[in-house]
Amino acid sequence: MSIRTDIKTILAENDVTITQVAKELSNVTGKHYSQSNISQKLMRGTLKYEEAKLIGQILGYELKFIRTKSYI
Repeated sequence: MSIRTDIKTILAENDVTITQVAKELSNVTGKHYSQSNISQKLMRGTLKYEEAKLIGQILGYELKFIRTKSYI
């Protein structure tokens, strides 16, 4: 799954729009976010890790790295 699919799924499951997330991101960071801006980042795959982490926090989720096998 891509981050785009994951975020869109979580939004749908929680009945939240990208516009609502954009407004809350703007409130939390003090930086302007729009629905279009977030949608484009998701489409292009250019959403930053910190932005994804903030979106998760806004929606009540936590991003974690979970080891699934031994390294190298």
